[in-house]
Amino acid sequence: MERRTIGAAALGAGAVGLGCMPMSWGYSSSRQNGEESLRTVHAALDAGVSLLDTADMYGPFTNELLLGRVLKERRAEAFVSTKCGLLVGEQHIVANGRPGYVRRACDASLRRLQTDVIDLYQLHRADPEVPLEETWGAMADLVRAGKVRALGLCAIGARAARRSGADLYAATIGQLARAQQVFPVSAVQAELSVWSREALTTLLPWCESRGIGFLAAMPLGNGYLTGTLTPGEGFEPDDIRARHPRFTAEMMAANQPIVAGLRRVAARHGDGVSPAQVALAWVLAQGRHVVPVPGAKQARWVRENAGAAGLPLSEADLRELGGLPAARGSWD
Repeated sequence: MERRTIGAAALGAGAVGLGCMPMSWGYSSSRQNGEESLRTVHAALDAGVSLLDTADMYGPFTNELLLGRVLKERRAEAFVSTKCGLLVGEQHIVANGRPGYVRRACDASLRRLQTDVIDLYQLHRADPEVPLEETWGAMADLVRAGKVRALGLCAIGARAARRSGADLYAATIGQLARAQQVFPVSAVQAELSVWSREALTTLLPWCESRGIGFLAAMPLGNGYLTGTLTPGEGFEPDDIRARHPRFTAEMMAANQPIVAGLRRVAARHGDGVSPAQVALAWVLAQGRHVVPVPGAKQARWVRENAGAAGLPLSEADLRELGGLPAARGSWD
């Protein structure tokens, strides 16, 4: 069997990617603006941000359509990452890992993205009713067919592990080991930020030891680590943060020491450095295979985020950030 993979450099290691989800999904719909989102993606490419991360479920479908309008003009400048495996219904989201569906989903994503190849195709969630080997085998066939260049897997939720005290990512590592027997895993996407460090214990070392790229999701803590959110200000009902225990007024106030620490480090680097840049620089400092993928809806935030790649944190900075208190509140 031909085995293809991609190196960390192809993922944009040492740089910052762009998570496109907030432009179409998950955050306040009243603040979504198609034309502004197009300008934001163009600004990202102008700033040297090549990794564009999306999924067919975002919208659903509208996020890929949005990116397709940019890729039609600037495909050569982008590293395109999208995902399959989740279906969005009226009030629910379900996994679908059937091989026939995977093939159809890929073809549909290619049409929406207006490209003939996807650089990184990720499995959003494994289907509990379909053996992972069957799903991953169908995805591997897409690589052999030239429709996809490499495969990635998103870390599964692990609330039960939190409650039991087990390793948070033990189930994900088990899935990765099974997938590796079928076809190489080139990248893993999981949450990693100053206030969500669980991946550092086992998942990131597992990836590093195998040369697998790590896409750090939510590196700005759903916006909290930027220092621009006001405790008690509230969120629109369709915003995922309206139901997140870390974003109650009480927990946002309780976690302010984390933002204060980011501000202190930023101040040492000059007036033009923001807490968000420090937070992203911390993620970049966690390993050469790590690529933070912050979401953004405005060009100014994309440009600011891209600047984090040029922010060198000292050992003293890293010690201070490493000593910040653990975040209070969780999905559980």
